[in-house]
Amino acid sequence: MVFPKHSPFNISDLRDADWNDVVSSVKVIGQPWVAYEHQNYEGKFLVLEEGEHKFVGEGMNDRISSLQVITEDLHNPQITLYEHVNYQGKSRVIRQATNLGAGHDNDIMSSHKVQRGVWLLCEHSDGGGIQYLLSFLRPLKDAAPA
Repeated sequence: MVFPKHSPFNISDLRDADWNDVVSSVKVIGQPWVAYEHQNYEGKFLVLEEGEHKFVGEGMNDRISSLQVITEDLHNPQITLYEHVNYQGKSRVIRQATNLGAGHDNDIMSSHKVQRGVWLLCEHSDGGGIQYLLSFLRPLKDAAPA
């Protein structure tokens, strides 16, 4: 499946395009897409950035049922992470992909504010566990197990 550079719409149900639960590899041109396990952007999800993805992985192979294009501006992303809920305690500004598992911030951040861009927060440093897909403009996806 090829994801076009400027698709004008998301696909809430791939059955409408006769592509439900048959995708194994993808080519993304332009903005990233989010592939979801179920219709209406539900269930497990996979963020697909520009490029060729020869295999979507065991967890999503032949299981993709809806697609959502990320339309937000991805230049100069910024998120602030906070140690405690309600934006309290120590804070850290992040402007690029960062592995928090390797430092003092591992498993201590409890709230966040997205200033710019789209962010994927993962419970584990390998991208596994609970994931949050976040945007400044709109909620993209609630927490989902990886």
